[in-house]
Amino acid sequence: MNAPLIGMSFASFLVLVILSAMAAGLVHWAFRFRLFEGADGFIGQWIVAWVGAWLGSPVLGHWSPMVSGICVIPAFIGAFAGALAGTINAKVMAGLATQRGSSSK
Repeated sequence: MNAPLIGMSFASFLVLVILSAMAAGLVHWAFRFRLFEGADGFIGQWIVAWVGAWLGSPVLGHWSPMVSGICVIPAFIGAFAGALAGTINAKVMAGLATQRGSSSK
């Protein structure tokens, strides 16, 4: 059975999963910039990083070594940017919610 997963093979999906896990781990544990504390924060960053890795090559171009049809460097940059942007977005929204809640009192 050779059914693609929305335009990609299973091997390409696994490459994106691995690259996004590395980028989310870098943001979560190395830079200690966390969406939430614990494993749920890492999984949230991992999901957003996967979307960033998936969009990395189409946005940044196809210019690095390929593994299973995935350009590794643009996908990793996209995954890192996705994890970072997702975390920043969540922190900004949480800050706005607390500002809005404290100003209404």
